Amino acid sequence: MSESRELGIIVYGATGYTGRLVCEYLNTQYGVDGDVKWAMAGRSRDKLVAVRDELGIAAGIPLVVADAANPDSIRDMVARTRVLLTTVGPYQLYGSDLVAACAHGGTDYVDLCGEPAWMHEMIAAHGESAKASGARIVFSCGFDSIPFDLGVWFLQQAAMEKFGAPLPRVKGRVRVMKGTFSGGTLASFKATMAAAAKQPEVIKVLTDPFALTEGHAGVIQPSGMAPVYEEDLLSWSAPFVMATINTKNIHRSNFLLGHQYGAEFVYDEMLLTGPGEQGEAIARAVAADKSMANDPRQPGEGPSKEERDAGHYDVLFVGSNAQGQTIKASVKGDKDPGYGSTSKMIAESAVCLLENPGNVPGGIYTPAPAMGGLLVERLQENAGLTFQLEN
Repeated sequence: MSESRELGIIVYGATGYTGRLVCEYLNTQYGVDGDVKWAMAGRSRDKLVAVRDELGIAAGIPLVVADAANPDSIRDMVARTRVLLTTVGPYQLYGSDLVAACAHGGTDYVDLCGEPAWMHEMIAAHGESAKASGARIVFSCGFDSIPFDLGVWFLQQAAMEKFGAPLPRVKGRVRVMKGTFSGGTLASFKATMAAAAKQPEVIKVLTDPFALTEGHAGVIQPSGMAPVYEEDLLSWSAPFVMATINTKNIHRSNFLLGHQYGAEFVYDEMLLTGPGEQGEAIARAVAADKSMANDPRQPGEGPSKEERDAGHYDVLFVGSNAQGQTIKASVKGDKDPGYGSTSKMIAESAVCLLENPGNVPGGIYTPAPAMGGLLVERLQENAGLTFQLEN
């Protein structure tokens, strides 16, 4: 139904910090008059024109005026495109009408959401509509949760090829992360905490690793909330701030893949801090850090290009089973996680959906079951990510 629409991708939030980076990437990678027909969208035409000119994007790029406060404008925007890419968060404040419009209108959708309570709500409200319309709604197409979700998927494909079965236990361990979280991520975190203070049911979702698996509850999972020394890795590990969303997404991926990783799959995610007393001290300091709640950054703020280019990350995945069989894999990114790499990941996710219209039926997805190896290939070719097995 959507294949006859005038546009391939609309970037909603194009005048915001991350939206600008997405537009800059699409312009550099795909141009304006190429096979990928994309457009810039936001609340103000004047701001769209200013950003277009500032980024050196050709005047022929379509500009779409839409405002989350005006549902009619949202529906009109969604009806013009095959894929809607949105960087306008917090999504629990500005995203619900957009998801509803895409799910009902058969428009594919990608976002940067790290808000599990809202995602839980959207799955319940619009999952069936998306299946009926054919819309592929894919949450969490940035640093949360693509490197982690696809990292586990990549490891499990290798396990099934090598051992003939998936590995029931996988650890995700961040080895290096140079860069910062976005102002949008911080705003989403604060909005979620505010919602939890008012609605006790939100806390239940936040603390349940299977909050996004639609009634399926797996085996008990490690909490990942306290420092621990890991003999197999010869390192201390500390709680990782994004584990709350990433673990839920990975369990949803397993659920949507028909429990391809096993019905009793166990996954946790932590930050490696090194061996010895220094490693322990760092791990305990990380565990005690509450600065995210008080960070003053706002959506639209971010680091300089030099800071983005200097950033990078390296995530290790270790899979094992009761027979002592193991596989290690890593996912690395060549830009800071919150901005430089995230903007490339969501852009390539949108292009991946656009260029593979029939790969999965409609529904509400995480990246791995929606795009799997198609997206891994694109990210390695175009977006500076590497997926590799390690000894």
